[in-house]
Amino acid sequence: MVVAGHPEAAAAGAEMLKAGGNAVDAAVAVSLALGVAEPYGSGLGGKLMLLYYEARTGRVYAVDGMDQASGALDVKAYQKFENRARYDGWRAVCVPGLAAGLHTAHAKWGSRPWASAVRPAIDLAERGFTVLPKTRDLFEERLDKLRGSDPGMARIFLPGGALPAVGSRLPNRELARTMELLAERGPKGFYTGPVAEAMVEASRQGGGFLTMEDFASYEARVTDPIGIDFKGYRIVGGPPPTTGAALHLAILKVLENEPLAPPLRTVETIDYVGRIWREVQPAIQRTIADSADARQQFEQLVSPASLARLRERVRAAAPGQRKAAFVAEPESVHASTTHFAVVDAEGNVVCATQSQSLHFGAGVVAAGVVMNDSMSNFAFVEEKSPNFVAPGRRPRSTIAPTIVLRDGRPVIAIGIPGAARIPTAVLQGLIDVLVLNRPVAEAIGDTRLHWHNPLEKDKPDAIEVEKSLDPTVVAGLQALGWDVTLREPAGTGRHFGGLNVITLNPDGTRTGYADPRRTNAAVGY
Repeated sequence: MVVAGHPEAAAAGAEMLKAGGNAVDAAVAVSLALGVAEPYGSGLGGKLMLLYYEARTGRVYAVDGMDQASGALDVKAYQKFENRARYDGWRAVCVPGLAAGLHTAHAKWGSRPWASAVRPAIDLAERGFTVLPKTRDLFEERLDKLRGSDPGMARIFLPGGALPAVGSRLPNRELARTMELLAERGPKGFYTGPVAEAMVEASRQGGGFLTMEDFASYEARVTDPIGIDFKGYRIVGGPPPTTGAALHLAILKVLENEPLAPPLRTVETIDYVGRIWREVQPAIQRTIADSADARQQFEQLVSPASLARLRERVRAAAPGQRKAAFVAEPESVHASTTHFAVVDAEGNVVCATQSQSLHFGAGVVAAGVVMNDSMSNFAFVEEKSPNFVAPGRRPRSTIAPTIVLRDGRPVIAIGIPGAARIPTAVLQGLIDVLVLNRPVAEAIGDTRLHWHNPLEKDKPDAIEVEKSLDPTVVAGLQALGWDVTLREPAGTGRHFGGLNVITLNPDGTRTGYADPRRTNAAVGY
């Protein structure tokens, strides 16, 4: 079973499985094909966090292919840049980690030749991916970047100077050439030679910091996920520097022995979960990043003593009472990512989220590759922050690939795009399914909501929701002091991304769930 953000990417993974490949072989095909078919959301110019369940041993690994700041970064100079430089242009670009992450996973667990796993994406880039209606919508959202300072963006993504027509095919032959080098030479084809040289030269001309040494020295990390025990399940997610799993796992752990009556989307339950979020989220912001003690800090946060204190504070806080602390949190609608999952015949599972940060990353391209703007994810003011910008540091990210296990065997692989809305969406899905016993399809299809900090000081904590939320619930939350925004019609998928899920069922079958909020697709056989 494969679930991915575009039908042609899901098909590439399924074909790899049919050809005898395993979950990791298929994951390489899916990941790179997504970079072709969703150029606004992820690709070789961005980052990857991949979880792998190895059926033979029952162990779950995490592969950290997250973006990394240049070793030549001048922090003092960077702090003086205007804010836009952290989002647009080569100054916003980190060393991309996706290629290294994929190759590291494949070298460790893949079964087919590396080049064969890359080939489907090369072919897709040559012939062009199919432009779907929501593809065109996401292109239209960022016409400013497509028509920005880098003419390469318009050349590739605006054929004839206009948005591509729905149903047309949009090729990227420059990207195909880059992936051919990746197929032939492995990561050296990307991190050394003409591809890296093109990126470093474009960075130099654009005022960035990237060097050939940055590319040559980049390495993906193979580590362990973080996790909790929860109501008979073991739930594991992406480790630091990602923060998404840390947030939703900690909230779930606080909820574990608390009474929670269905349905989830009532005034009382939304407020109650929101009050837990209000306690946990600042703790995550203070402790989880690319730092030596981040994993230990998470373990301490979900320790029995810490959980008891958190529950006590939640009970002591009156409904609607807001915290005085204001923690800046990126909430841009333009944050773009994609999530996919693969299960093979042996029961190996890949659950992966990949991103460029904002839609179309930094709005720059080299060697056909759209580059990330992950520098925007660093803290720039508070030097005591574990996420403070530094040479060689990996900025944190809210991406949250998650696997749920029962008796040591995976039962759910879940994840979603959507910036800060990622962990709260996964949280809702897991509460609905694991606590309230709802079918997965119902959990995915129900009204999506997100708790977030006030965007201005001295404003209430906020909740944004799809417009399908019951108006009496909206009024009730407002009466409790929440600032409620009806963000978009249900299923639009602009703010609220699409949950992609695979369940591994007791009878040995697998079920794929592709959220129609975006261009997701599930393919199995």
